Amino acid sequence: MRKPYLTDLSDAEWAYLEGHLPTPEHNGRPRVHSLREILNAIFYILKSGCAWRLLPHDFPPWKTVYHYFRFWRLDGTWQRMHAALRERARVRLKRNSQPSAGIVDSQSAKTTGVGGEQRGYDGAKKVKGRKRHLLVDTQGLVLKARVHSANIQDREGIKTLLEPAPDRLPRRLSHLWMDAGYTGEGKGADWVHRVLGWTTEIVRHPLKVSPEEVMRRWVRECAKEGVAINPEKELSSARGRFADLPRRWVVERTFSWLGQNRRMSKDYERLAETSETLVYVAMTRLMVRRLARA
Repeated sequence: MRKPYLTDLSDAEWAYLEGHLPTPEHNGRPRVHSLREILNAIFYILKSGCAWRLLPHDFPPWKTVYHYFRFWRLDGTWQRMHAALRERARVRLKRNSQPSAGIVDSQSAKTTGVGGEQRGYDGAKKVKGRKRHLLVDTQGLVLKARVHSANIQDREGIKTLLEPAPDRLPRRLSHLWMDAGYTGEGKGADWVHRVLGWTTEIVRHPLKVSPEEVMRRWVRECAKEGVAINPEKELSSARGRFADLPRRWVVERTFSWLGQNRRMSKDYERLAETSETLVYVAMTRLMVRRLARA
């Protein structure tokens, strides 16, 4: 027995995942390594950020671990397991297992020199790499993820996110919140309303009123009542305020959850499909930990 790592699955967590993994074929060769150890190795790579070839020797061989990771990506095991855990997590939160509304946003991530396709330059964020495009529910749980080139604008990227296999989306989904980057005739929110038949709401930043103008008005009004105000002090405190945008913060929090895994600090993958799978793996680890602790 090896010493446990912090990323290892507990018995309670393994109980939630075991039933969603493919069963071995009867005519095949017996397994040498347990699936629990395979998952422990994958979660170690995700959290620590190490390369496949640098996997510690007390785990199964890295080629074996990568084989299972790739095979489960190709046959859809990761997405099915993620969807099942998401439904259980929503029920645990006393929500309907099928959400009726979601939030859409993207995050640009730098890539490295490993090569691969679907790379570009995001002029708005000054990032050369790829975009992680997410559709999440109101709890921040991922409904669908798509990774594409960073030079694709959000109003076009949402088609890449929602158009392929719309039958895999929750049946009750009918409303989306999104930012101003999804505006445009025949694009973004307009495309969602026209093609999918869903309602949309653009959450915009509040209008910025000149603090100096507002402060001068306050000084005049308060002076009439005999109240003295220090304009410089009030202006300095006003500049540091932060306004929460309704619903927008939910998807930003999800990006923060993903960023806690060092493997996702950048996009290290050669294939965009591998990057998408890592989103589901990261959220699977997060949800199974919550379910086991509740």
